[in-house]
Amino acid sequence: MGGTHESQSTTSKKGGRIVSVRMDETIERAAEMLRDENIGALVIKDSCNTEGDVVVGMFSERDFLRAVLGRGPQILKLPVSRLMSPNVISLRSNDDTTRAVELFNKHLIRHLPVIDDHTLVGVISIRDIVAAYEPVALSAEAAAA
Repeated sequence: MGGTHESQSTTSKKGGRIVSVRMDETIERAAEMLRDENIGALVIKDSCNTEGDVVVGMFSERDFLRAVLGRGPQILKLPVSRLMSPNVISLRSNDDTTRAVELFNKHLIRHLPVIDDHTLVGVISIRDIVAAYEPVALSAEAAAA
């Protein structure tokens, strides 16, 4: 099994499209995007038109649910920057899956942006890691049978 799979190979299976939202977008719009895209987290980018589209945070279903239950539906009109997690924990595309698992466990998160040279190149989720290892586990199980 090992941890030699690179993050880039796992993120590339998502079709190359990274779903993100600007930090001044409403929480309601961000939640709609989570629903419409059937994803668990969004990358939050800066509001100005910088060349690099700077990643300034992450916004997850968990962030949304806790806020709605804690503060009520009035939060829907606030900017997503008010609820995002600003401390961005990320990977580089040459980091292996072991590093991703370490970060997921250490920070109790489920999504990691993949950033190379200040450029967002993908997002990897814990589900991606499980999917990448599933064929390996099935092959080992078949060989043992």
